[in-house]
Amino acid sequence: MRDVLEPMLDWWRAGRTVGVGTVVATFRSAPRPAGATMVVGPNEAVLGSVSGGCVEGAVFELATEAIESGRGTLQRYGISDDDAFAVGLTCGGILDVWVEPVSQSTFPEFAEVADLVARDRSVAIATVIRHVDAEMIGRRIIVRVSEATGEYEGQGSLGAPGLDRAIVRAAESMLGSGTSAVVTTGVEGRPGDEVDVFVHALASRPRMIVVGAIDFAAAMSRIGHLLGYDVTVVDARPVFATAERFPAADAVVVDWPHRYLQAEHDAGRLDDRTAIVVLTHDPKFDVPALEIALRLPEVGYVGAMGSRRTHEDRTARLLEAGLVSEELARLASPIGLDLGARTPDETAVSIAAEIIARRHGGTGAPLSRGGGPIHRGGDLLEAGTWVSDECKIQKLT
Repeated sequence: MRDVLEPMLDWWRAGRTVGVGTVVATFRSAPRPAGATMVVGPNEAVLGSVSGGCVEGAVFELATEAIESGRGTLQRYGISDDDAFAVGLTCGGILDVWVEPVSQSTFPEFAEVADLVARDRSVAIATVIRHVDAEMIGRRIIVRVSEATGEYEGQGSLGAPGLDRAIVRAAESMLGSGTSAVVTTGVEGRPGDEVDVFVHALASRPRMIVVGAIDFAAAMSRIGHLLGYDVTVVDARPVFATAERFPAADAVVVDWPHRYLQAEHDAGRLDDRTAIVVLTHDPKFDVPALEIALRLPEVGYVGAMGSRRTHEDRTARLLEAGLVSEELARLASPIGLDLGARTPDETAVSIAAEIIARRHGGTGAPLSRGGGPIHRGGDLLEAGTWVSDECKIQKLT
């Protein structure tokens, strides 16, 4: 949804109604993940995508109907649907798409949600898409962190206090993992099958910390920004660590990298989506930084650039510093996938490819040489997973 928020907000402020189709569940080799959004605006303007082109025509019709009727609807497209081939979903996957009208009257909290996303604050939109009471379908609750208490809270109601509490807890869990999915619970928040709620988790951007203010860091900043990371370049040398040299970075910090990493850890600003990319291949910078980074269990990726000889020397130095084999096993070094990269931009692509593969469970092998599903769940929660004591991810059908 992030890529369509700005034009949606313009239409919302102008008092217009738009039709919004959102992927709420994907099974098998579906082309787009849960949370992918397509908007039909005034004069039949279309933004975004739910399937990369497969079912956009059918969703366009539903979105147009939603604008006219003022009601939302849930539609499944896929190989279990006799009409799936007709609408173009021939990849073998299944998509559940929730289509609804969005306007000032149907979604009065939309401006607040857009503002939170613009300020990189985590927020979740929890919408009822199946309920025993048809009048409750389309009701939503906005889950965000309270500025007063620092705890997650819900704005609005899904019709029952127990259900509201259960969905807030589920949304908190899903925001922590960056997962959007349908959760199933009972009307009063007890385990059951009465209500399906789509939790669209718009988590704050994951962090990428690039150690070393060199030309490779400039390329890494650009691709990190493209992939949606909040990118920080850190180096102790002020003559190199300047904002002018790294325009794609969100922050350029002049500090010893190991000291900066420790401070960020102590402040609670690192998590399992964080990628630390060490590019200096200079022992006085990278060894202390890696000594800290490899001992941060919450960090999802730690990689270091350098030749195999550099890697061997670095490993020996880290062992001397007291790191154990389990900690060293977390290090991606030499960094990146074997793409034959030569330029800084090509190297950044190889590093980004490895980060993506590790995050989502990819092998890095050519898809043309493999078998099985192309799309993996990666770090997403699997069907049947309990995301709170009361709610679990919708089971596949």
